[in-house]
Amino acid sequence: MMALSIVIVSWNTKDLLRNCLTSIYDQAFPYDLETWVVDNFSKDGSALMVENDFPQVKLVKNLDNVGFAKANNQAISMAQGEYILLLNPDTILSKDALVNLVDYLKQDPSVGAVGSKLLNADGSLQTSCYPAPTLFREFWRMFYLDKFFALGIYKMANWNQLAPHQVDVLMGASLMVRGNLLHKLNGFDESYYIYSEEVDLCYRIRKAGFDIHWVPSSEVTHFGGQSTKQVANKMFLQLYQSKIQYFRKNYGVLSAIIYKIILLMASMVRFVVSPISMITFPSRRKEYSNLARNYSDLILALPKM
Repeated sequence: MMALSIVIVSWNTKDLLRNCLTSIYDQAFPYDLETWVVDNFSKDGSALMVENDFPQVKLVKNLDNVGFAKANNQAISMAQGEYILLLNPDTILSKDALVNLVDYLKQDPSVGAVGSKLLNADGSLQTSCYPAPTLFREFWRMFYLDKFFALGIYKMANWNQLAPHQVDVLMGASLMVRGNLLHKLNGFDESYYIYSEEVDLCYRIRKAGFDIHWVPSSEVTHFGGQSTKQVANKMFLQLYQSKIQYFRKNYGVLSAIIYKIILLMASMVRFVVSPISMITFPSRRKEYSNLARNYSDLILALPKM
């Protein structure tokens, strides 16, 4: 059996994908590995770049953008690795990032998935894990109450940055799962087009009786949102569509309705406050204008979500 399969889904991220793949093959990785790239009908020459510059990569070229979850599953279904790393194309792996995740899973059979310590481009700590979402935590987060007492987030900056932590949810930017477990769970739920698919996967991993750990010895620089920012407004609505879907699927229709009420309340507050913020902070006028548009669109879309 192959030790590690790496799965990358790419959409119009050619230059970032090249850097990501380079960082993979620059690793001093002592085990066998295979790398899969699923190109979601990019128009920037990403697939051709992979074919020309990385012939060792197993490339799947889709004739349409089939979504993040489904594209990942295309490669997951063919992956031979004992461990499978789900990796975003807008990442750069530091030295030993891969081997430290693999060795961690080898040493602790109670752990089903591990995630890297994500860093911003300037080297600062990036949020890479969360407590499991609940209605109360979402209310707390949406009204910025974590500033007073952290319930909807982890205060990762206060953690020992050398010690692993057990967590509820890992970001999908660099998420390694035991291959047999991921196959047993049938990968991502393809009813999620994009967003919350890793939250749902982590929920099912924990439900299957496995722990999930954040492993800071594996460091990955994550530039973040490089594909989704190309269609920012659409992705903003999709983010909350997926969150509603998560609550409906795992906690029932009533929970989804209550969550939509929470979203409506929070959106109305933001929509009202945004014009005031544009006046108070004129240098950020465009940012607050986009925010107001996003939340007004969300208010209108909520009944159909």
